[in-house]
Amino acid sequence: MYIIELTLKNTPMPLSVQRKSVEDAEAVYQEVMAALRSGSSQLLELTCDRQPDKKVAVLSSEICAVQVYEKSSTAASGKAPGFFSVAQ
Repeated sequence: MYIIELTLKNTPMPLSVQRKSVEDAEAVYQEVMAALRSGSSQLLELTCDRQPDKKVAVLSSEICAVQVYEKSSTAASGKAPGFFSVAQ
């Protein structure tokens, strides 16, 4: 499973959805990046492969970070692998 995690402005908890394949996760990541690069506020609706009824809609102007990582036993500690940085 691959997790796509969105960090929102002024929100302490990230939003995340899961994809079964790396290709699907990369496609979602690219969709989010394209919305961020466009410069205009777009509504992104994301669904989750693990929980098909889970849906989230977010304005692209509220996203400050996005990351993709593979779910593993190390992620069970509650801390996502990789890095986290907030631009001021």
